[in-house]
Amino acid sequence: MIKIDLIPASTALALLLLGCQQTAPHPNAGATPIAQEESPRIGYLAPNFRLTNLKGEDVSVAGLAGKVLFINFWATWCTPCKAEMPSMELLYQDYKDKGFEMLAVSSDMEGASVVQPFVQELALSYPVLLDPDFHVDDKYLIQSVPTTILVDKNGVITHRMVGARNWDAPESRELIDKLLRIKGS
Repeated sequence: MIKIDLIPASTALALLLLGCQQTAPHPNAGATPIAQEESPRIGYLAPNFRLTNLKGEDVSVAGLAGKVLFINFWATWCTPCKAEMPSMELLYQDYKDKGFEMLAVSSDMEGASVVQPFVQELALSYPVLLDPDFHVDDKYLIQSVPTTILVDKNGVITHRMVGARNWDAPESRELIDKLLRIKGS
């Protein structure tokens, strides 16, 4: 006869809750992070990274402290990514001088040789960063593209959105406006 040990229901519930990742905006957005540690989860400090842009310059999350960050993970072969990029450009043009920064992190393994013509074709002016080895994708636990991470002025992740969006829609602009109104530390 096989003996099966059962764990108490309270332990099982605690394990289940610990394993769930929050997908809605954290109610404490703009306040003190849940933990003073970096984690790619809502309510935690956004993990720092440093990548090269298409001009060959290094860009880091730490170097943009105090700004609302829009970090978009994408690839040139991704049709939904291409579909949302014109609306991202409109959002960037309207908010770039208001304490907002957009970082488009390309996971194309071919790097600038495929990304640069793509960016020129779509006439994108926001910063495009190259992550051909998936270091930042891995750090942020990106499983599909496009995925967008929003970070408040305090460096706390407030939203994690998977899939293409119309970033020029009123509800998208209201979200960015709300993040810009939150006081920084």
